[in-house]
Amino acid sequence: MAAGEGSHLTVQEFAKILRARWKLICGTIAVIVLAAVGYSLLAIPQYQASVRLFVSTPSDGTNTQTYDGGLFAERRVLSYTELLTGDIAAQRTIDKLGLDMTPAQLQEKVEAVVPAETVLIDVTVTDSSPTRARDIANALADEFVVMAARLETPELGQPPNARVVVQQRAELPNSPVNSKTKQILAIAAVMGALLGVVLAVVRERMDDSVKSSDALERATGVGLLADIPFDGQRRTKPLIVFESDRSAFANAFRELRINLRFLQIAEGPRVLVITSCVPAQGTTMTAVNLSLALADAGHNVVIVDGDLRRPGVATCFDLAGDTGLSDVLSGAASLRDSLQQTGFAHLTALTSGAVPGDPTDLLESAATADVLGQLGGQFDYVVVDSPSLLVKDAAILATSAQGVLLVARSGQTTRKQLGDAIHTLRRAGAPLLGSVLSMTRAKKRSRGDDYYRTADGGQGGQKRRGTHQK
Repeated sequence: MAAGEGSHLTVQEFAKILRARWKLICGTIAVIVLAAVGYSLLAIPQYQASVRLFVSTPSDGTNTQTYDGGLFAERRVLSYTELLTGDIAAQRTIDKLGLDMTPAQLQEKVEAVVPAETVLIDVTVTDSSPTRARDIANALADEFVVMAARLETPELGQPPNARVVVQQRAELPNSPVNSKTKQILAIAAVMGALLGVVLAVVRERMDDSVKSSDALERATGVGLLADIPFDGQRRTKPLIVFESDRSAFANAFRELRINLRFLQIAEGPRVLVITSCVPAQGTTMTAVNLSLALADAGHNVVIVDGDLRRPGVATCFDLAGDTGLSDVLSGAASLRDSLQQTGFAHLTALTSGAVPGDPTDLLESAATADVLGQLGGQFDYVVVDSPSLLVKDAAILATSAQGVLLVARSGQTTRKQLGDAIHTLRRAGAPLLGSVLSMTRAKKRSRGDDYYRTADGGQGGQKRRGTHQK
């Protein structure tokens, strides 16, 4: 769901995001886990040694003084933790062990904590050397015992207010604390999954592209005529042989053909311009296969390559492209001589012809409407493969048509691009009949879909009376 469609994320929307963005989530997990592996391999081993101190106060044995002494000791340990991690204790430990480091460096290695409701202090020292970690912990404890005795002993030979003793000395650590590879990887995987989900949701919220028929209809304000699924085989074999093809891809164009019949198209020539917001949306693919679908139903169809900049119809049908629309518009060739048979029954083609110096000027001439009008008088349908609406050529062609089909590519065409395209068509006065969503995810085949395909194949159109000539 893109930004602006609501602030609340439902369970269904969240599930859709996980399905749509699973690659991003898995990629994030992989990156975090690999980083954790790299850290585990490159990190310098660190060892921890711990010593425990006990704080006591003098007591005469009475309950009251014992209680007061315990409270005094609990308050004292909070101050002792600050002293244990302070400069003086660090410097005394360095002097005792002859360490080659500053007090600040040693302080970074020391941590002192007080277990809840106790008079104990746990001092932990972390170092790359297990021996040095142990020695620092024990030396720091010994020096602090001396410091505390001096601080707590009053003058005139009175007993100390509090006494610190080493309750448990540090031992030599056996293994580094950062060697728990399995735990690190498990934590990294969980963190990667959480980060991946967050990135997926954020990216989906910020994604302005249309991916569903509902989103496309809301963006264009017209109905969706067909949902064309992605089919990788169409890159090398773009044309559909409707006589034998019962794939979801072919069925989508049957649906497009049927939906076109239900539209209220003005009486007279049925000239359809197929265009898009930006290039590479599947316009030519839609135009040629819509033409084949209409011809398969028995209509006399001519497909016109109106893209005088990057023509594609001649390549799809393996036709000669040296003479075509541009030559007819410039008067260099007649319309009759420029039409070519495609090898498919009821389907004729008018390729783009020679690439002109200024396609816009050529299409703006009165000859464009005249040529399309002549074709409309000869054929049941004139399907024009147009360039995208980024250039003026498409709007010029659309003004001479009875209907425009706007092709949008799922997950790529944005709502802003669609808005700009609709504005261009309205400004040109071109009638937008409907939209086509291309490159969508293939849907699961159902029993009802099988029945629909069988019925359409038997009744929806006549069989092709020709062969595709390469």
